Amino acid sequence: MTLQEIIDDSRRIVFFGGAGVSTESGIPDFRSADGLYHQKYSYPPEQIVSHSFFMRNTEEFYRFYRDKMIFPDAKPNAAHLKLAELERAGRLSCVITQNIDGLHQAAGSKNVVELHGSVHRNRCMACGKKFPLSAITESDGIPRCSCGGVIKPEVVLYEENLDDGDLRRSMEEISAADTLIIGGTSLAVYPAAGLVRFFGGKHLVVINKSPISADSSAELVINGSIGEVLGEITVSPA
Repeated sequence: MTLQEIIDDSRRIVFFGGAGVSTESGIPDFRSADGLYHQKYSYPPEQIVSHSFFMRNTEEFYRFYRDKMIFPDAKPNAAHLKLAELERAGRLSCVITQNIDGLHQAAGSKNVVELHGSVHRNRCMACGKKFPLSAITESDGIPRCSCGGVIKPEVVLYEENLDDGDLRRSMEEISAADTLIIGGTSLAVYPAAGLVRFFGGKHLVVINKSPISADSSAELVINGSIGEVLGEITVSPA
């Protein structure tokens, strides 16, 4: 079956995506040749975005975070927009994303599970007050609350656990799906990548520029740009 035929046959699609979904919006991924892991800093990026590094070297964390992980001017691309359209048509039930950029919501998606948190949610570590992204972008050095506490992004850093509620919700959505589309992810980050094993539905589709582990069990594998592939889909009401 073609992707169009699979989508036309589906009533409960779950989309599971990663960094590759947002690269067409100008946000770099982590593991490709020009991704964050291959750029040069005083410390390895995977060390900088760890909980222990944040706690002991907060100012250096924010220097990297503002420079390489926040893209306030990024706009949703064709993939984000098509997924939102599929949800409005009653064909897609949930987007599960490993991204922290908020572009799925900006495109209009309503049921989004952000496994790794969001740059748009920030909280004072002392008093718990919530702050928007502007609290980070419009400050220098370490952003602080009026109480004096450090403001921390609600993103999941290395050494931190994923939210139990988000994991449980993701398992339930994938288990109930008739179609699972995996897109723009290497499936290399656990426990998020392990969620795909809960799928027992009808159609498993992989859309990714390079081969991944799920290819062998997929009904359809498309190696290409996810924005271009999804952008060609015609959406009809379920």
